[in-house]
This record gives sequence, C-alpha cells and structure tokens, in this order.
Amino acid sequence: MSSKNFLDNLLSRMEQYTNDLESLVEEKTQSLYDEKKKTDELLYQMIPKFVAEELKKGCHVKPEYYDSVTIFFSDIVGFTALSAESTPLQVVDFLNDLYSCFDAIIEDFDVYKVETIGDAYMVASGLPIRNGNDHAREIARLALKLLTTLVDFRIRHKPNKKLKIRIGIHSGPCVAGVVGLKMPRYCLFGDTVNTASRMESTSEALKIHVSHQTKTILEGFGTFIIVPRGEIEVKGKGMMKTYWLENELESEAL
Repeated sequence: MSSKNFLDNLLSRMEQYTNDLESLVEEKTQSLYDEKKKTDELLYQMIPKFVAEELKKGCHVKPEYYDSVTIFFSDIVGFTALSAESTPLQVVDFLNDLYSCFDAIIEDFDVYKVETIGDAYMVASGLPIRNGNDHAREIARLALKLLTTLVDFRIRHKPNKKLKIRIGIHSGPCVAGVVGLKMPRYCLFGDTVNTASRMESTSEALKIHVSHQTKTILEGFGTFIIVPRGEIEVKGKGMMKTYWLENELESEAL
C-alpha cells in the first residue's frame, strides 16, 4: 500500500471513529436528559414544581401563609375489615388501582394532591398557587366527580364488593412549607387541616361533609345543592353546624 493510500485510509477511519463517537455522545446525552426528566417528574409529584426548583438551586424555601384554601380528606369505609379479608399484596394492588384512578381525575381540577396515608387521601386547592375563592368550587367539583366515578370502580380481588368512601371538606387559612432534607415533603399546618380531617371522620358513606365556612363560599357561586346536617359534636371543636354537599346544577357544572 502506498503512503498516500495508507494516509487516506487512516484519515477515513479516524473520520468514521469521530462520527461514531459523536453519535454515542448524542445518544448518551439524550439518555441522560430522559432520565433527568423522569427524576424531575417524580420530584414534582412529591413537592410543587416551584418548590422543587428552589431546592435544586440549594435555596431555602420559607413556609408561606395562605389566608384562604380548601382542604379535602377522604377515606375508605370498612378498610380495616377489607384488609383483614385480603392479603397484603391484594391491599397494595387495590389502593394502587384506586389512587391511580383518583390521580387521573384530579388532573382536571385546579387542586394539589398533598399526600396519601394508607386509605386516607388528602387534596388542597388555593395553594401553592392562589386562586381567589375558586378553591372551594374546585374541591367541591372534585369530590362530586370522585363519588360519581366510584359507581364503576371494581376491587380486583372482590369484584362484587361495592367500594364506599366518606369525604370531608373545610375552608380557611393555613401555612404550607417543606419539611425534611433527605425526603422533603410539602406539608400543610394549621387548624384548617385539623377541621377538614374532622369533617371526614364525622362524615358518612358516599357523602360529602362540608363545614359552614366552605358552605358559605360555595353559596356565592349559586350552583351547588347543599343541605343542612344540623349540629354535631366534633372532637376538639365542640358543637358545629355542618352540611351535606349533594350536587351541582348541571348547566353550570364542568
């Protein structure tokens, strides 16, 4: 082989190697980008996006006061008995099916899923982005939608068993902030959270129990059907006048 042919061959091989290397770098860069996107999406499910961005910059996120939000709690009626009749894997599959269904529904509303603990599901509206008085309407519509959806929900290992949840809703001020370093969580604090939880624990199967504060805000929209429950004793609160949210007029609903 002449020196010229040898040099041409060497240059050709070097060019091919460079092209292959560029393709490999591009492929790895795209793979890294895809993995980062997955990681970010997982992080955004744990804490609000703007909070996550601040934490990624190494910034301290200060707790924030919200003067008016609406908080939703639900739990499963008879969950303890159902768990006793099921294997742990069946319980996990059931909760995963249910909350995957709930998670898909809340995407259609201006709400933020705070957390799930066992069979309890907690959602808020009016934070982290304030939305005037719309928070009560968004949560009310979400609650009605969830009850409607339950009609067709089936428990895989007990297809003939009708699933029932109870719902409680309350509106008022609260403080939101990030707690923890290794596993940061966006948590809500204040009496509004406690009262919303009490509305749920004193609710009934397949009913939406709302406080007087939430009822007052919803009345301003003029579309919701709300009936008095009367006065009930609420732990840590004494006697409270509460209400049942039954429906929303179809012409005004989403």
